[in-house]
Amino acid sequence: MNEKVSKQIMALAEKDLAVREKLASEGKLSGGYNPEMELVHKENAEQLRKIIEEIGFPSVSKVGAEASDAAWLIIQHSIGEPEFMKACYQMMIENKGDINPSNIAYLYDRIQVFQSKPQRYGTQLTAEGIPYPVEDKDIVNQERLKMNLPPFPQEVINAIPDVENIPEIDGKDADYTVWRKKVGWISDFE
Repeated sequence: MNEKVSKQIMALAEKDLAVREKLASEGKLSGGYNPEMELVHKENAEQLRKIIEEIGFPSVSKVGAEASDAAWLIIQHSIGEPEFMKACYQMMIENKGDINPSNIAYLYDRIQVFQSKPQRYGTQLTAEGIPYPVEDKDIVNQERLKMNLPPFPQEVINAIPDVENIPEIDGKDADYTVWRKKVGWISDFE
């Protein structure tokens, strides 16, 4: 295990969480993507990119479980970099035997939701705490169990909007849609 890289990754994640906590306590995390938070996410993604170039994807055997989870957090928060998130997802799939499976599920779902596509595992929630639409409500719990996620109670599954309602969810915040187009999650041609 690479202790130096492990500590470096955990320090990046700690900075992310500290800035998030500070901004949340100041009431600065609602109303769009806070520029200070965005800067931390971009800087962390750049540092993680360099680490990946050096050692490959930071899997559990390379950096330990805690640092591997910290790398996932950095990737999850690199929302302004769709191609980086997608590339990291592919690397996680390639290393799936050495990655926390729930991290793979969360990243897959996050990418899907940013692209206005249904998620598979139901990890991404609306502001009301209901999962965004899923690919198949009938097997969502089976998919969750495969990834070490707890099953949903039936009432949660029943509350999940149908796939056809994804544009309605997107339409709630025009600024969010404009931002996703700007960074490349969606295009005018979809």
